[in-house]
Amino acid sequence: LSPMHGDLETMNAPEMLLLPDTQALPDLRRMPIQKVGVKGLRYPVAIRGRDGDAQPTTATFTMTVGLPHDVKGTHMSRFVEILERPRPAFDLAGFRAMLDAMLERLEADEGAIEMRFPYFIRKAAPMSGVESLLDYDAAWTVARAAGRTRLTVSVTAPVTSLCPCSKSISEYGAHNQRSHITIEAEVTVGELTLEELARVAEDEASCEVYGLLKRPDEKWVTERAYDNPKFVEDLVRDIALALARDPRIGRYTVASENFESIHNHSAYAEIEGAGAGRRDA
Repeated sequence: LSPMHGDLETMNAPEMLLLPDTQALPDLRRMPIQKVGVKGLRYPVAIRGRDGDAQPTTATFTMTVGLPHDVKGTHMSRFVEILERPRPAFDLAGFRAMLDAMLERLEADEGAIEMRFPYFIRKAAPMSGVESLLDYDAAWTVARAAGRTRLTVSVTAPVTSLCPCSKSISEYGAHNQRSHITIEAEVTVGELTLEELARVAEDEASCEVYGLLKRPDEKWVTERAYDNPKFVEDLVRDIALALARDPRIGRYTVASENFESIHNHSAYAEIEGAGAGRRDA
């Protein structure tokens, strides 16, 4: 910010009008810009979870609008103004409304907001019932183009995968590894919580993981994984089948990265498809 910024805070409206608005000058190159705005903007927010409670977190925002060919520049400060407005904890409806407010404030027809943040889910261990928090990487994205608004929800869930081949050829034991399953789903109607997407990933894994386990829990998760072996291909296919049945979901992508325990590389698979709520493009 320039040294003048502090003086602007005390200026009245007539004085502000005397300052040149360089961004609003016409541009003669006749080249529209599809995305212009701010990126890497960290800001505290609250996310409303499945139980209705608000969870505070810190999100990293990317906020952009389309710029017409005859306008020199956008007003970058207005993106931050949108974040500064008082609001309740975010749900998907509130996130959509934030896009509407941004487009109105920036006088734009098209634009997008991406919000990436860590999210914590409280889980109870399978045998002892001891509770602990587990962290997930999450993202919400809402975009409007050609008069249509698309909203996507993404979560990366850590799970356990156990190799079916290793189990079938070994006299005892089988190699297993921690895997990261990333689900990105377009929400076409209603709400789709991060807890719900994480549960889809965990239900289809060899076993889910927990922040805190006691010895009876360790026995349970070890045996659960051994009784439920999954290749990386199995993981993405089984999750895709579950997503395809959901009437709230349009297009989706499922990816799994298995951090191999017997190799110095990962196994990876990705699949795309459409849920029961798919709308025509």
